Amino acid sequence: MSALPLALRQVAYENRAFWRNPAAAFFTFFFPLMFMVIFNVLFGAGRSGGVPIPEFYTPAVIVFAVITATYTNIAMMVTVSRDNGILKRMRGTPLPPWAYLSGRIIHAVLVAALLVVIVAAFGAIFYDVRVPWDRLPALVLTLAVGAASFCAMGLAIAGVIPNADSAPAIVQFSILPLNFISNVFIDMRGAPAWINTLSEIFPVRHFADALLGVYDPSRGGGAFAWGDLAVLAGWGFAGLFVALRYFSWEPHH
Repeated sequence: MSALPLALRQVAYENRAFWRNPAAAFFTFFFPLMFMVIFNVLFGAGRSGGVPIPEFYTPAVIVFAVITATYTNIAMMVTVSRDNGILKRMRGTPLPPWAYLSGRIIHAVLVAALLVVIVAAFGAIFYDVRVPWDRLPALVLTLAVGAASFCAMGLAIAGVIPNADSAPAIVQFSILPLNFISNVFIDMRGAPAWINTLSEIFPVRHFADALLGVYDPSRGGGAFAWGDLAVLAGWGFAGLFVALRYFSWEPHH
């Protein structure tokens, strides 16, 4: 059997394993919707950046959902598999290493795509947030660049995490504070300049700003945030470089 069918079989396996873990599947899809409801309850009476609060938090929660499905899940699951010896044993099977990792990445992207649909539909149904169908190319490109970049960064941080016990703390410490200063959990457009300057160093801010621009009806030019996408892609290539340099199939000692 060629490598491509093996990779597709791995995607199918990852999908079955995911849905056979009801707790993991439930929280993966529950948390974005929970945050969306909480933010709209707390701040829903006002406006943010000139738009109603739901129009800010719908794309913001989509960003959170995509990052969770790609960066967070890949980093933690790959680290656990490595420490349990699964990655080492996998290299002794006919499955090519790239097919195994491709299966994990493709499954993560599929989960992210499903989350995008769910959150966008939730916002449209319950908060009357317009889905930007007229900007579909910009929407798809932004989500594709964001998902690919955070997959690469997930593999990168998995390569430097020392063991599975430390993975949750390291992964959450690397991403959770950025969600607070990057237009995801809180609108930072009115924050002090130094905080915005700091957040613009990191990829979460650029992903959030690019998607917020797609949802913003006042932005022209097809809503392609080329500058933000370039920075995001740059982080993705940097993550790929680190992953190629430091990724290990055997437990760290």
